[in-house]
Amino acid sequence: MKLHELKPAKGSTKTRNRVGRGAASGNGKTSGRGEKGQKARSGGGVRPGFEGGQNPIYKRLPKRGFTNPTRKEFAIVNVETLNRFEAGTEVTPEFLVKEGVINNTKDGVKVLGNGSLEKELNVKANKFSASAIKAIEAAGGKTEVI
Repeated sequence: MKLHELKPAKGSTKTRNRVGRGAASGNGKTSGRGEKGQKARSGGGVRPGFEGGQNPIYKRLPKRGFTNPTRKEFAIVNVETLNRFEAGTEVTPEFLVKEGVINNTKDGVKVLGNGSLEKELNVKANKFSASAIKAIEAAGGKTEVI
């Protein structure tokens, strides 16, 4: 079988209904919109969530919580992921992006202490967890907050 021989399964496709193409089509004249009214007009209809003027659900429910507008989101890297680099390597956020460990640095990189580290590395990041610092220094490496 070749790509040009592929066909949809029998009964899975249906021809689209072309409205407003004469009375014989069954959807001529008003094109299936009925007579008059808001929904019959061009651009007519109600917005999503509109309940006919009744107080809508999103207004009836209590609002809770808080969204911090100055929240910082860090790219997370675990200590065990750093084992892929050779001993003595200087690991920086830019280096991690270049190596494909993280996609982007977001508001900074935070190193977490999940797993174990077997290599001596010089790690530079925006934040470290206490267990990450312990793990890196136990392997003979250094940590530096940038």
